[in-house]
Amino acid sequence: MVGKVFDRSNVIYVKNVPGKGRGVFANVPFKVGDIIERSPTWGFDNVAAGLIDSTGLFEYYFVRGDRKLKEDSITAYVVFGFMSLVNHSSRPNAKTVWTDEESGAWASIIAIKNIDADDEITHTYMNISDYPRAIKFIE
Repeated sequence: MVGKVFDRSNVIYVKNVPGKGRGVFANVPFKVGDIIERSPTWGFDNVAAGLIDSTGLFEYYFVRGDRKLKEDSITAYVVFGFMSLVNHSSRPNAKTVWTDEESGAWASIIAIKNIDADDEITHTYMNISDYPRAIKFIE
């Protein structure tokens, strides 16, 4: 399996995608509603975001669309695990679902369409308008 790096459970793997860089792929079929991966996160505020935006980490952090609390200073999250490598699509086959627990915020990637083995797993980036125009997203 040269060119593929598997997660510990062998249900997903990472490989290079021409024009996109790394992407996450199904090693087994997933049905609508299946949890593909669940990952811990680290949240940060706008001050940290200003620093992070000028680094390569900008392309790997997540913005939550489900949380708009005025008293909450957390604006974005680094998501650990293979989930951080899931590519954008305007026609995704998965979505990010957030949960807040005593241990912190967790992000899950959930199938919203049936996904066959060897299909790329994609979701829609919440902060697509923040990306430099030089970055072209490929479907």
